[in-house]
Amino acid sequence: MHCKTEGIVLSNAGYNDKYVITHVFTRSFGRISYLLPKTRGRRSRINPALFSPLSILNLEVEHLPLREIQRLKEADRQTLLYDIGSDLTKVSLTFFLSEFLSKVLRETDNNELLFDYLKQAVEVLEETKTGLANFHLTFVLGLTRFLGIYPNLENYTQGCCFDMLNGEFTSRTPAHAYYLRERESAFLNQLSRINFSNMHLFVLSRNDRNLIIDRMLTYYRLHLYDFQPIKSLDVLRELF
Repeated sequence: MHCKTEGIVLSNAGYNDKYVITHVFTRSFGRISYLLPKTRGRRSRINPALFSPLSILNLEVEHLPLREIQRLKEADRQTLLYDIGSDLTKVSLTFFLSEFLSKVLRETDNNELLFDYLKQAVEVLEETKTGLANFHLTFVLGLTRFLGIYPNLENYTQGCCFDMLNGEFTSRTPAHAYYLRERESAFLNQLSRINFSNMHLFVLSRNDRNLIIDRMLTYYRLHLYDFQPIKSLDVLRELF
């Protein structure tokens, strides 16, 4: 079945001498693996140079439900991402998002709301000129809404702690080790109001950002199966 859909490139992996596997999150089918030629043939309508991480593409694909690796028929760039490919800060954030999303987004059915969130995030990353230090915090927290693991952040009171296993604030110290203490819980309450339009207003130190992203990733690890450490995070620790 031939279909047209939008796609956001997550990552690429080696396959053989002629092809790589490109992992793409599509509007119509969710995360899909496609066979991508390493070089562009004379008659080919697929330019492998388009498939860099976070590229937003218009795709024509051959989609068979039982096929493990689907086939690409045509691809063209929907949005020119100049800064993402050239600005050092944005390149570093792209590496992080690519690795993070590759671990978080599994083989799923289509989810148009999730696709729209990812597309918005890529466009914000491309267009924003300053104040990107909190971008990864904003993105990681916001993504929980679309993965079904968004914490209950409505019942914060001063001095309480956040139970990461149950995803809620509590006035009692949990019997397990996975909770945020008073200061960390206050950070989470503050960040509950963060979004892409106001993220530049949140003034945080490097140590605070590193603490927050560490706790966020622990939360993901508790609620998502087989969530592995993010190697590219070390670059962001130094950058921000």
